[in-house]
Amino acid sequence: MYYLFGLIGYPIKHSLSPWIHEQFMKQTNTRGEYTIFEIEQNADFKAEINNLRQKNIKGFNVTIPYKETIINELNDIDEQARNIGAVNTVLNLDGKLIGYNTDGLGYVKSLEKAYPSVKETDPNILLLGAGGAARGIYNGLKSSGYLNIDIANRTFEKAEKIKQTNLVGRTKILTLEEAESKLDQYDIIIQTTSVGMKPKTNEQIINLDKLKQTAIISDIVYQPIMTQFLKDGKKRGANIHKGHTMLLYQAELAFNIWTNQQIKMNDMDLKLQNKLEG
Repeated sequence: MYYLFGLIGYPIKHSLSPWIHEQFMKQTNTRGEYTIFEIEQNADFKAEINNLRQKNIKGFNVTIPYKETIINELNDIDEQARNIGAVNTVLNLDGKLIGYNTDGLGYVKSLEKAYPSVKETDPNILLLGAGGAARGIYNGLKSSGYLNIDIANRTFEKAEKIKQTNLVGRTKILTLEEAESKLDQYDIIIQTTSVGMKPKTNEQIINLDKLKQTAIISDIVYQPIMTQFLKDGKKRGANIHKGHTMLLYQAELAFNIWTNQQIKMNDMDLKLQNKLEG
Protein backbone atom coordinates (compact mmCIF):
# COMPACT_ATOMS: atom_id res chain seq x y z
CA MET A 1 0.00 0.00 0.00
CA TYR A 2 1.19 3.53 -0.82
CA TYR A 3 0.24 6.16 1.77
CA LEU A 4 -0.26 9.88 1.27
CA PHE A 5 0.22 12.02 4.38
CA GLY A 6 0.48 15.76 4.74
CA LEU A 7 0.37 18.98 6.72
CA ILE A 8 -2.06 21.88 6.40
CA GLY A 9 -1.50 25.36 7.79
CA TYR A 10 -0.09 28.74 6.80
CA PRO A 11 2.75 29.57 6.49
CA ILE A 12 4.41 26.13 6.66
CA LYS A 13 6.99 25.92 3.87
CA HIS A 14 9.81 25.51 6.38
CA SER A 15 8.09 22.86 8.51
CA LEU A 16 10.17 19.93 9.76
CA SER A 17 7.18 17.56 9.70
CA PRO A 18 8.07 16.11 6.25
CA TRP A 19 11.59 15.25 7.43
CA ILE A 20 10.31 13.65 10.65
CA HIS A 21 7.68 11.50 8.93
CA GLU A 22 10.12 10.48 6.22
CA GLN A 23 12.33 9.09 9.02
CA PHE A 24 9.34 7.19 10.39
CA MET A 25 8.47 5.76 6.97
CA LYS A 26 12.06 4.61 6.39
CA GLN A 27 12.21 2.89 9.76
CA THR A 28 8.89 1.04 9.28
CA ASN A 29 9.36 0.34 5.56
CA THR A 30 6.16 2.26 4.85
CA ARG A 31 5.71 3.26 1.23
CA GLY A 32 4.39 6.78 0.92
CA GLU A 33 5.01 10.50 0.96
CA TYR A 34 4.40 13.40 3.31
CA THR A 35 3.44 16.62 1.54
CA ILE A 36 2.98 20.26 2.54
CA PHE A 37 -0.47 21.64 1.69
CA GLU A 38 -0.31 25.36 2.38
CA ILE A 39 -3.78 26.88 2.62
CA GLU A 40 -3.79 30.66 2.46
CA GLN A 41 -6.14 32.38 4.88
CA ASN A 42 -8.34 33.84 2.14
CA ALA A 43 -8.86 30.43 0.53
CA ASP A 44 -12.09 28.39 0.56
CA PHE A 45 -11.17 26.14 3.48
CA LYS A 46 -14.02 23.65 3.03
CA ALA A 47 -13.11 23.19 -0.64
CA GLU A 48 -9.44 22.66 0.25
CA ILE A 49 -10.35 19.92 2.74
CA ASN A 50 -12.65 18.28 0.18
CA ASN A 51 -9.70 18.27 -2.24
CA LEU A 52 -7.69 16.35 0.35
CA ARG A 53 -10.49 13.80 0.68
CA GLN A 54 -10.48 13.33 -3.09
CA LYS A 55 -6.72 12.79 -3.06
CA ASN A 56 -7.46 9.80 -0.80
CA ILE A 57 -5.05 11.13 1.80
CA LYS A 58 -4.62 8.67 4.68
CA GLY A 59 -4.01 11.36 7.27
CA PHE A 60 -2.75 14.87 7.78
CA ASN A 61 -1.46 17.14 10.50
CA VAL A 62 -2.99 20.53 11.21
CA THR A 63 -1.08 23.56 12.45
CA ILE A 64 -1.66 27.29 12.91
CA PRO A 65 -4.08 28.84 12.07
CA TYR A 66 -6.44 25.88 11.42
CA LYS A 67 -6.39 23.74 14.57
CA GLU A 68 -9.85 24.97 15.56
CA THR A 69 -11.23 25.71 12.07
CA ILE A 70 -10.75 22.08 10.99
CA ILE A 71 -13.24 20.82 13.59
CA ASN A 72 -16.21 21.95 11.48
CA GLU A 73 -15.02 19.76 8.57
CA LEU A 74 -14.68 16.54 10.60
CA ASN A 75 -17.04 13.59 10.93
CA ASP A 76 -15.86 12.76 14.44
CA ILE A 77 -13.41 13.94 17.10
CA ASP A 78 -11.78 12.03 19.95
CA GLU A 79 -12.16 12.95 23.62
CA GLN A 80 -8.67 14.44 24.05
CA ALA A 81 -9.14 16.81 21.10
CA ARG A 82 -12.64 17.70 22.30
CA ASN A 83 -11.34 18.65 25.76
CA ILE A 84 -8.58 20.75 24.24
CA GLY A 85 -10.86 22.33 21.65
CA ALA A 86 -8.29 21.90 18.89
CA VAL A 87 -7.15 19.23 16.42
CA ASN A 88 -3.61 18.67 15.14
CA THR A 89 -4.04 15.22 13.54
CA VAL A 90 -6.72 13.92 11.16
CA LEU A 91 -7.29 10.31 10.12
CA ASN A 92 -9.15 9.56 6.89
CA LEU A 93 -11.07 6.35 7.66
CA ASP A 94 -12.84 5.31 4.46
CA GLY A 95 -13.82 8.89 3.66
CA LYS A 96 -14.69 9.85 7.24
CA LEU A 97 -12.36 12.43 8.78
CA ILE A 98 -11.63 11.85 12.48
CA GLY A 99 -9.79 14.46 14.54
CA TYR A 100 -7.21 13.92 17.28
CA ASN A 101 -4.82 16.06 19.29
CA THR A 102 -1.39 14.56 19.98
CA ASP A 103 0.29 17.76 21.20
CA GLY A 104 -0.29 17.29 24.93
CA LEU A 105 0.32 13.55 25.07
CA GLY A 106 3.36 14.02 22.82
CA TYR A 107 4.71 16.53 25.31
CA VAL A 108 4.15 14.16 28.24
CA LYS A 109 5.84 11.31 26.39
CA SER A 110 8.87 13.49 25.62
CA LEU A 111 9.10 14.60 29.26
CA GLU A 112 8.87 11.06 30.62
CA LYS A 113 11.43 9.84 28.08
CA ALA A 114 13.90 12.45 29.32
CA TYR A 115 13.03 11.95 33.00
CA PRO A 116 11.56 8.43 33.44
CA SER A 117 10.83 8.70 37.18
CA VAL A 118 9.22 12.14 37.06
CA LYS A 119 5.64 10.92 37.51
CA GLU A 120 6.48 8.92 40.65
CA THR A 121 7.41 12.11 42.51
CA ASP A 122 3.88 13.60 42.19
CA PRO A 123 5.43 16.89 41.03
CA ASN A 124 4.06 20.38 41.44
CA ILE A 125 3.91 21.79 37.91
CA LEU A 126 3.75 25.38 36.69
CA LEU A 127 2.60 26.22 33.16
CA LEU A 128 3.72 29.60 31.86
CA GLY A 129 1.23 30.93 29.30
CA ALA A 130 -2.36 30.08 28.47
CA GLY A 131 -2.52 29.74 24.69
CA GLY A 132 -3.27 26.70 22.56
CA ALA A 133 -0.03 24.91 23.46
CA ALA A 134 -0.68 25.37 27.18
CA ARG A 135 -4.22 24.01 26.75
CA GLY A 136 -2.92 20.90 25.01
CA ILE A 137 -0.13 20.28 27.53
CA TYR A 138 -2.47 20.87 30.50
CA ASN A 139 -4.92 18.28 29.19
CA GLY A 140 -2.12 15.87 28.29
CA LEU A 141 -0.65 16.08 31.79
CA LYS A 142 -4.02 15.78 33.54
CA SER A 143 -5.15 12.80 31.49
CA SER A 144 -1.77 11.14 32.19
CA GLY A 145 -2.31 11.36 35.95
CA TYR A 146 -0.47 14.56 36.89
CA LEU A 147 -2.70 16.33 39.42
CA ASN A 148 -1.00 19.49 40.67
CA ILE A 149 -0.75 21.95 37.79
CA ASP A 150 -0.90 25.73 38.22
CA ILE A 151 -1.09 28.22 35.36
CA ALA A 152 0.58 31.64 35.23
CA ASN A 153 -0.42 34.10 32.54
CA ARG A 154 -0.67 37.82 31.90
CA THR A 155 -4.47 37.62 31.69
CA PHE A 156 -6.53 35.50 34.11
CA GLU A 157 -9.42 34.97 31.69
CA LYS A 158 -7.47 32.80 29.23
CA ALA A 159 -5.97 30.74 32.03
CA GLU A 160 -9.39 30.17 33.62
CA LYS A 161 -10.66 28.77 30.31
CA ILE A 162 -7.97 26.09 30.44
CA LYS A 163 -8.85 25.26 34.04
CA GLN A 164 -12.56 24.82 33.24
CA THR A 165 -12.49 21.13 32.40
CA ASN A 166 -13.83 17.99 34.05
CA LEU A 167 -10.31 16.73 34.74
CA VAL A 168 -9.41 15.89 38.35
CA GLY A 169 -6.75 17.61 40.39
CA ARG A 170 -5.82 21.03 41.71
CA THR A 171 -5.13 24.13 39.63
CA LYS A 172 -4.45 27.69 40.77
CA ILE A 173 -4.26 30.68 38.45
CA LEU A 174 -1.37 33.09 39.04
CA THR A 175 0.04 36.25 37.58
CA LEU A 176 3.56 35.98 36.16
CA GLU A 177 4.78 38.10 39.08
CA GLU A 178 3.19 35.71 41.60
CA ALA A 179 4.79 32.77 39.78
CA GLU A 180 8.23 34.39 40.09
CA SER A 181 7.79 34.88 43.85
CA LYS A 182 6.65 31.25 44.41
CA LEU A 183 8.96 29.52 41.94
CA ASP A 184 10.67 27.42 44.62
CA GLN A 185 7.35 25.59 45.16
CA TYR A 186 7.49 23.94 41.72
CA ASP A 187 9.26 20.81 40.53
CA ILE A 188 8.54 21.36 36.82
CA ILE A 189 8.22 24.75 35.07
CA ILE A 190 6.96 24.60 31.48
CA GLN A 191 7.30 27.60 29.18
CA THR A 192 4.50 27.30 26.58
CA THR A 193 4.62 30.69 24.81
CA SER A 194 6.67 31.96 21.86
CA VAL A 195 8.84 34.13 24.14
CA GLY A 196 12.52 33.52 23.33
CA MET A 197 11.87 32.26 19.80
CA LYS A 198 14.06 33.49 16.94
CA PRO A 199 14.74 36.32 16.24
CA LYS A 200 14.05 37.58 19.80
CA THR A 201 16.32 35.04 21.45
CA ASN A 202 17.31 37.24 24.41
CA GLU A 203 13.77 37.39 25.79
CA GLN A 204 12.69 35.40 28.85
CA ILE A 205 9.16 35.15 30.24
CA ILE A 206 9.98 35.23 33.99
CA ASN A 207 12.93 35.68 36.32
CA LEU A 208 14.32 32.39 37.68
CA ASP A 209 15.96 33.78 40.84
CA LYS A 210 13.83 31.59 43.14
CA LEU A 211 14.21 28.42 41.07
CA LYS A 212 15.16 25.34 43.11
CA GLN A 213 18.11 23.34 41.78
CA THR A 214 16.22 20.05 41.59
CA ALA A 215 13.57 21.51 39.28
CA ILE A 216 13.03 20.58 35.63
CA ILE A 217 12.92 23.57 33.29
CA SER A 218 11.06 22.88 30.05
CA ASP A 219 10.58 25.09 26.99
CA ILE A 220 8.45 24.21 23.97
CA VAL A 221 10.35 26.70 21.78
CA TYR A 222 12.86 24.80 19.64
CA GLN A 223 14.35 27.59 17.52
CA PRO A 224 16.80 28.09 19.13
CA ILE A 225 17.22 24.70 20.81
CA MET A 226 18.76 26.35 23.90
CA THR A 227 16.50 29.30 24.67
CA GLN A 228 17.46 32.00 27.15
CA PHE A 229 14.99 30.38 29.56
CA LEU A 230 16.81 27.02 29.36
CA LYS A 231 20.24 28.66 29.55
CA ASP A 232 19.23 30.53 32.68
CA GLY A 233 17.81 27.37 34.26
CA LYS A 234 20.91 25.32 33.44
CA LYS A 235 23.17 28.05 34.85
CA ARG A 236 21.25 27.75 38.13
CA GLY A 237 21.76 23.97 38.25
CA ALA A 238 18.29 22.88 37.14
CA ASN A 239 17.52 19.99 34.80
CA ILE A 240 16.46 21.06 31.30
CA HIS A 241 14.00 19.66 28.76
CA LYS A 242 14.28 20.87 25.15
CA GLY A 243 11.29 21.75 22.98
CA HIS A 244 12.16 19.81 19.82
CA THR A 245 11.39 16.50 21.56
CA MET A 246 7.70 17.45 21.88
CA LEU A 247 7.64 18.00 18.11
CA LEU A 248 9.05 14.51 17.62
CA TYR A 249 6.73 12.65 19.97
CA GLN A 250 3.51 14.33 18.88
CA ALA A 251 4.48 13.30 15.32
CA GLU A 252 5.14 9.74 16.49
CA LEU A 253 1.64 9.51 17.99
CA ALA A 254 0.12 10.86 14.76
CA PHE A 255 2.03 8.31 12.67
CA ASN A 256 0.72 5.53 14.93
CA ILE A 257 -2.87 6.75 14.46
CA TRP A 258 -2.44 6.65 10.68
CA THR A 259 -0.52 3.40 10.29
CA ASN A 260 -0.78 1.48 13.58
CA GLN A 261 3.03 1.24 13.45
CA GLN A 262 5.26 1.71 16.51
CA ILE A 263 8.36 3.90 16.14
CA LYS A 264 11.69 3.27 17.88
CA MET A 265 13.13 6.69 18.63
CA ASN A 266 16.74 5.55 19.22
CA ASP A 267 18.83 8.68 18.47
CA MET A 268 16.16 10.49 16.43
CA ASP A 269 15.98 13.36 18.92
CA LEU A 270 19.70 13.99 18.41
CA LYS A 271 19.29 13.82 14.61
CA LEU A 272 16.48 16.37 14.78
CA GLN A 273 18.54 18.62 17.04
CA ASN A 274 21.46 18.44 14.59
CA LYS A 275 19.11 19.32 11.73
CA LEU A 276 17.70 22.30 13.63
CA GLU A 277 21.20 23.52 14.44
CA GLY A 278 22.27 23.13 10.81
